Order: sequence, then structure tokens, then C-alpha cells
Amino acid sequence: MAWMLLRACKSNPDIDLVLMDIKMPVMDGYEATRQIRMFNKSVVIIAQTAYGITGDAEKVIEAGCDDYISKPIRINNLRGLLEKHFT
Repeated sequence: MAWMLLRACKSNPDIDLVLMDIKMPVMDGYEATRQIRMFNKSVVIIAQTAYGITGDAEKVIEAGCDDYISKPIRINNLRGLLEKHFT
């Protein structure tokens, strides 16, 4: 799944937003984010995970994500992040 996301980001450099699932098979969202940042520094990457634990927010920021949201995603929280990064 992560390889499809990487391919989509490489093929479409004008993508504005990636909602990055952290827990994926083979390549997790941390590594996928690091790889995207190698060729695209400007896309907004918001990490999402159902396994929110202490330190997750810091870990995703260190990996190159711009922000973090926990699942289940509440529309008002997502809307707030979108306003933060796109207004």
C-alpha cells in the first residue's frame, strides 16, 4: 500500500495533501513519509493512526509529517487541521 502512495506522490508532484496511515504492512507510515520528503518537501502530510500513544505526535513530526490526527477521525478535528495548513 505504501508503495502505491509513493508512486502516486512521485507521479503527481502537485498533490497538496497526504493523509498518511502510520500502521501499514511492509512499509510503515514513518518510512513512507521519510521517502516522500526526499523528493517533495512541500506536500502537507497529516499522520493518522488508531493506535495513539504518548509520544506519537513527536515521532510523526520527526519523520517529516506536518501534523497528526488520531482515529476515529472527527470531522471538526480534520477541518481544523486543514484550515491550519491551507488558509
